[in-house]
Amino acid sequence: MSQRSYRSAIVGTGGIATAHAQAVAGSGGRARLVAAVDVDLGRAETFAATWQVPRTFTTLTELLREERVDLVHLCTPPLLHAPLALECLEAGVTVLVEKPPTLSLAELDALAEAESRSTAHMATVFQHRFGPGAARLRRMLAGGELGRPLVATCLTQWYRGDAYFEVPWRGTWASEGGGPTMGHGIHQFDLLFSVLGPWREVSGLAVRQARDTETEDVSMAMVTFESGAVASVVNSVLSPRETSVLRFDFERATVELEHLYGYTDADWSVTPAPGCEDVTKRWSAEGRSADSSGHHGQLAAVLDALDRDEAPPVTLADARVTMEFVAALYASAFTGERITRGQVGPGSPFARRMDGTGAPWEGTDG
Repeated sequence: MSQRSYRSAIVGTGGIATAHAQAVAGSGGRARLVAAVDVDLGRAETFAATWQVPRTFTTLTELLREERVDLVHLCTPPLLHAPLALECLEAGVTVLVEKPPTLSLAELDALAEAESRSTAHMATVFQHRFGPGAARLRRMLAGGELGRPLVATCLTQWYRGDAYFEVPWRGTWASEGGGPTMGHGIHQFDLLFSVLGPWREVSGLAVRQARDTETEDVSMAMVTFESGAVASVVNSVLSPRETSVLRFDFERATVELEHLYGYTDADWSVTPAPGCEDVTKRWSAEGRSADSSGHHGQLAAVLDALDRDEAPPVTLADARVTMEFVAALYASAFTGERITRGQVGPGSPFARRMDGTGAPWEGTDG
């Protein structure tokens, strides 16, 4: 398999763009940044100077017209993800989009249709799937070494004060698509789904407790999976002791991960069931990796797929499982119904907007 050097561009040079630039710089020459795009040209030029990027533009349209690129890293606010990703697909350029990939299921499905007509692909940044611990866990589960999955918990308990929401696009349905369910916890429950597989039903709660936002600041869900496993999911931006926790209880062991914004092997632990001590030995057999769950792992997987002329991970079909869960959680929270997978169809208001029929606190002051 031959390895190319992919001409890459970053669109949107705010905070998360640094993680993408670091991943490209650490790719060993497999990718190189040839352009940076930002509506604020001065910010683009500062970013370009930091990362030795030769060209800057103020629009994606200019970039695609004037520069040949193989891969666009889309790091803009969520409102712009769908239209800019569509522009890339229509130009035949593969695009790697930060989470959430779109503001709605309808937008995601429109991009899937556009991808079917394009020679290019769209992938979503869910980098926690690519850490070594998650890969090991999926291998051991698939190999039957852990037994059946039974119970799981998924906690994203972070803290974001009022100043965080002073950024105009944060905390609104129209520009961010949701609260901590869309913008914070999505990484953890996406990793949950990558391990446990398709979910079947969700019963959700979303409330606005303390932040002056349009969206929720806390959400919870009880989830059942096609495998029969059950899980609880909590997403919060009100938690002073911040943590990100995943716990999987299998027949033969409990596997736990506790970290904050990214993990290494040191953040995982395994507790075998009585008589199943071989699970711990198997987990440790590969040795402890120093690699983290940062963007570099997913970028490497994306480049591997492009080398093979395959759709890079995480595909739109993969991302849809996670995004449909978000829509179902909001639908359940705002209607009081349990929502099954597939129930939020094209005609549903929750497919068009994550707040669907409207948040219950809409129009109130508190």
